[in-house]
Amino acid sequence: MSTNVFEALESNVRSYSRSFPVIFQKAKGSLLYGVNGEEYIDFLMGAGALNYGHNNDYIKSQLLQYMADDYIMQGLDMFTTAKSEFITTFNELLLQPKGLHYKFQFCGPTGTNAIEAALKLARNYTKRSNVVAFMGGYHGLSQGSLALTSNQYHRQAAGVALHNVTFLPFENSGFDSLTYFEMMLEDTHSGIEKPAAVILETVQAEGGINVASPEWLAALKRICEKHEILFICDDIQIGCGRSGDFFSFERAGIVPDIVVLSKSISGYGLPMAILLIKPELDIWQPGEHNGTFRGYQLAFIGGKAALEFRKNTNLEAAVKQKSDFIHNFLLEEIATVDDRIAIRGLGLMWGIDLSAFEDPLLAKKIAKYCFEKQLIVECVGRHDRVIKLLPALTIENDILERALGILKDGVNAHVRQKVHQQQELA
Repeated sequence: MSTNVFEALESNVRSYSRSFPVIFQKAKGSLLYGVNGEEYIDFLMGAGALNYGHNNDYIKSQLLQYMADDYIMQGLDMFTTAKSEFITTFNELLLQPKGLHYKFQFCGPTGTNAIEAALKLARNYTKRSNVVAFMGGYHGLSQGSLALTSNQYHRQAAGVALHNVTFLPFENSGFDSLTYFEMMLEDTHSGIEKPAAVILETVQAEGGINVASPEWLAALKRICEKHEILFICDDIQIGCGRSGDFFSFERAGIVPDIVVLSKSISGYGLPMAILLIKPELDIWQPGEHNGTFRGYQLAFIGGKAALEFRKNTNLEAAVKQKSDFIHNFLLEEIATVDDRIAIRGLGLMWGIDLSAFEDPLLAKKIAKYCFEKQLIVECVGRHDRVIKLLPALTIENDILERALGILKDGVNAHVRQKVHQQQELA
């Protein structure tokens, strides 16, 4: 099968297919299969939308049964059994045991829809327009979300000026952003409007796998509380169990005012995005914010099944065990290749930072090598110099070891070989 139809008729805006120019047909667990049957290990997992793997058997069975019984598929925001069961299961398995009290707002199909809703709600509640975001953050590419996203490549496509956002350096940037933030808030000559909210990913994924420490997150939350600024946690990619805990903020012992969830919240790669909002923030008037696909019933069914699967398989413990395995492997087998390699990550999201090397394309060269060896990884961060590892939470140990072996070979082939060549020239 040829790729000509895509190249001729699909927009130039396509991106992933440029890095992985194969026509894919089937998928199961952690594996993707090309149209000719070739097998690839997937460390992209739908950019985090497939935490439970491709075509998870339990979740699939619940979806198929629901469809077989001719239950409602599209319900807008009407009352349905599927939505009731999702809310009840989420509340009983997650919120109540963690002592969290949130109301649910269903926003539409993608994460950026929920980010837009969070912005609108925060600004309406506080009657302020400015929002603080962080350098390296990625929150989506619709207009409001794009204003919060720092990557200039994406921002320049907006076509208009992007206003009402103040950017601060993230933790470990070499700058004390929290001290500066407090100074900015308390100095009447700072020239910066008091923000309605602070929004952040606790682990910046597209920004280069930058992990905020629990201490830093807790200090930021205290500043927000002191100055009556809402704290919005974008858990779209690092949430839904990828950090080890279901919510990535749990390790910091904080409770955000608003939590944004999407990607793997439906359990099966189905479009779904929600806000968890503290009850006192729910000042919406009926229909003031909406979206046709906030009532996609299959997403409720998949989301409920995912939570049941997570509980029944003790997935949280498995994620933490695999996280330790990956971390140790990266430190012992990758970082030791060259002291310029930096390793960062949490749970089952890890990054190999090669930005200290002179070759600006080194990460992309290694990612291309991995693809040729049938492992799919992407590059993120400034100038795409960080190799991002995003396996399924359910990945089998033997497949994980095989993938890491390919990655090790790629690093050795491109880093050790280059160092050896430089030594010979010297």
